[in-house]
Amino acid sequence: MIPRYSRPDMVAIWSPETKFKIWYEIEAHACDAMADIGVIPRANADAVWKARDVEFDVARIDEIEAVTKHDVIAFLTHLAEHVGSDAARFVHQGMTSSDVLDTCFNVQLVRAADILLADMDALLAALKRRAFEHKDTVRIGRSHGIHAEPTTMGLTFARFYAEMERNKRRLLVAREEIATGAISGAVGTFANIDPAVEEHVCAKLGLTPEPISTQVIPRDRHAAFFAALGVVASSIENVAIEVRHMQRTEVLEAEEFFSPGQKGSSAMPHKRNPVLSENLTGLARLVRMAVVPALENVALWHERDISHSSVERNIGPDTTITLDFALFRLTGLIDKLVIYPENMLANMNKFRGLVMSQRVLLALTQAGVSREDSYKLVQRNAMKVWEHGADFKTELLADPEVTAALSPAEIEEKFDIGYHTKHVDTIFRRVFGA
Repeated sequence: MIPRYSRPDMVAIWSPETKFKIWYEIEAHACDAMADIGVIPRANADAVWKARDVEFDVARIDEIEAVTKHDVIAFLTHLAEHVGSDAARFVHQGMTSSDVLDTCFNVQLVRAADILLADMDALLAALKRRAFEHKDTVRIGRSHGIHAEPTTMGLTFARFYAEMERNKRRLLVAREEIATGAISGAVGTFANIDPAVEEHVCAKLGLTPEPISTQVIPRDRHAAFFAALGVVASSIENVAIEVRHMQRTEVLEAEEFFSPGQKGSSAMPHKRNPVLSENLTGLARLVRMAVVPALENVALWHERDISHSSVERNIGPDTTITLDFALFRLTGLIDKLVIYPENMLANMNKFRGLVMSQRVLLALTQAGVSREDSYKLVQRNAMKVWEHGADFKTELLADPEVTAALSPAEIEEKFDIGYHTKHVDTIFRRVFGA
């Protein structure tokens, strides 16, 4: 991923230096386990650990790979240059390249998931804070982009909090599912390596042994992992779209923080654009772009092919780096989002009481008017508001068929905003607990 959309901790997980260090640890722990069961001399296993503090030369490994056309062999050749050919002759005993590649990849995905989970915690904290801050800030709810009935800005934040909390649970499950390793040798039969080696290596790396691998770890695990990231990305876009709508000039119920010296347009000095949330919409597309290839990686030929390899070398780093950046950006956006309660109230009153139509409809039915007739009575007065800018309550009070069923006091009572917010505390308890 380009530096513009990257953060250093996540980038470091995918660096060649980190990858080769994990490869080394896999090989060294495997040597330990093989020495423990008497397959290789203990002295040879100990000699491999002499490279513990070595900074592997990426350029040298690339140079060797240019000849061998095989990345794991190139690494093993370079490792032998550090520990000596005698010690190195037992390295990779009974193993196959996928044992190293797949186990390393899952270590990297687990580490990436841990960063993403920390990102989620920061975002959840920001959403919770803003939800309680604006728990009673009334705004109009919209369906199809059209005024519906009153809600609160706090409920909007609470809704996003609940969605992100579900995403955190999905991410925890995805992390658990991907946290497996395989050191099972060619076609996964353990013919040339004892299962105890796999158990030892996985324990050292914080993984669980894959119950049954072929020559690779089953890719349904990875498909589920990247699918979970795709859902998180879609939720990020869900929040971003709401911000973009709220910042529209005709709405302006909220806007992204506009810092001193910031400029919105090279041509129009007045512009303050929702650039962060628009950027998040784009980044979400990049994350979701990995989901279909990850699903298609599940079907491999027989015990192994490498059709998945090129895909994962791209989507592993790109997707986790992008999502990490997006979560961090969204947290900052929410933290600094500027809210305009007065504009919310003005927007809600733009159609002069029209948003209370359902209360009047229900009151008429409860007063004995049929639902069909009640709907017609309310709608004909509502259309005067739409088409002529009339005041809804005034029109109702002047309609003899309405006042035949409802007294002026009963009509007046139907325009109480508090009616729509009376269960906000109940919803907050459901979302945030007692």
